[in-house]
Amino acid sequence: MSLTQLPRVLVPHPHIRTDVSILSGSPHVAGSKVPVRRLWAWHRGGTAVETLMRRYPNLGPGKILDALSFAYDNIDLIQADIDREQRLFDERGKVDPLERPLAQLALPFAGGGSQPPPSSAPPPSRRGRRQ
Repeated sequence: MSLTQLPRVLVPHPHIRTDVSILSGSPHVAGSKVPVRRLWAWHRGGTAVETLMRRYPNLGPGKILDALSFAYDNIDLIQADIDREQRLFDERGKVDPLERPLAQLALPFAGGGSQPPPSSAPPPSRRGRRQ
């Protein structure tokens, strides 16, 4: 199984790196292994930038916004990277997690997550205080 080579970067960005020894050459955020295609997929699916900042607090707003800007400037490269990832999923027989609409994915970092079901056990009893 050989990986196809990705198109060249047309517009470089300061916070984005491509290195064949990291993520098989996929563009990623400098100092991390977060691929730009992942941030782009979330953003394209309607996830707010603020949500991405909560999900990836170690990146900070500058790197996240730069990654999205890189994706817009290098859309052919990002699409080729997404296509390559999909081919790998297909070859390995795994289900792509992005096949489901993003609205169906539980985003615990987005706030407003689901509450745990109420317990059927009675609440613990409280002892009366002596005076």
